Amino acid sequence: MSEEVEPDFSANNHLLVPKHELIDKKDVKNVLEKINASIDKFPYILVSDPAIKDIGAKTGDLIKVTRDSQTAGVISYYRFVVEG
Repeated sequence: MSEEVEPDFSANNHLLVPKHELIDKKDVKNVLEKINASIDKFPYILVSDPAIKDIGAKTGDLIKVTRDSQTAGVISYYRFVVEG
C-alpha cells in the first residue's frame, strides 16, 4: 500500500496572490515614520494566512503587500500580523 504525498504548495507562487514581504524589525520604525502611523493603526492579517506562513512571519510582525493595479500601477500597503 503506497502512501499519498501532497505536493509542495506555496500560496505566494499563485498568480492571484500579491507579493508579501516581511519588514525587518529595524526597518519598522522607518516605515512608521514615513507614513506617520502607529503599529496599531494597520489592518490585521492572521498568522494562519497561507501567504504569511510561507514567508515565516510571526505574530507582531509587519508585512508589506505589493500588487499590480490596472489603474494605479504598483501599489503597496502594510498589514500587522496577529494570532488567529
